[in-house]
Amino acid sequence: MAMVAALLILVVAAATAAADQHTVGGSAGWTQGVVYSVWANGETFKVGDTLLFNYGATHSVDEVNQSDYNNCNSGNAIESYSGGKTTISLNVTGPMYFICPTSGHCQGGMKLAITVVAASTPTASPPPPGSPPSTTPTNSTSPPPPPPPPPHSAAPGNFGVKNFLLLEISLLLVALIVFMG
Repeated sequence: MAMVAALLILVVAAATAAADQHTVGGSAGWTQGVVYSVWANGETFKVGDTLLFNYGATHSVDEVNQSDYNNCNSGNAIESYSGGKTTISLNVTGPMYFICPTSGHCQGGMKLAITVVAASTPTASPPPPGSPPSTTPTNSTSPPPPPPPPPHSAAPGNFGVKNFLLLEISLLLVALIVFMG
């Protein structure tokens, strides 16, 4: 019984640890002078991940719809955040839009559009060397599938405090179960 509980805890911890925390704008944070579209193109946002906005007192974060994003309108914000540090959970697939509502900041480029995708599942491994080549016909009329996206780099700091704490707690529970049980 103790082994089953320990295994369950490890599985939950491993699944939680797979989520990424994306620090918006990298080391620059949520501020003026960052091209957020370039930053976002280097990231893959999955359900279960989080966005971390780090910003100074002259900034805040508004989640808006696409039209308000395009027009830099914060009057209809879906959610508004302030305080210098905001973590937003990515719970559903689809586009999300964020702007800084401080006058002139969005117009100056302080806006972020992302698309959240479903959490990935393990992909099939490639065939071993020396395997026969694929039998895909060369005269197919359908275009070839697009190449897979580049792997997400696990830069230092992307593990996230929340995931680290969950892993620590899980390991402590496993230790307690093993030694007590």
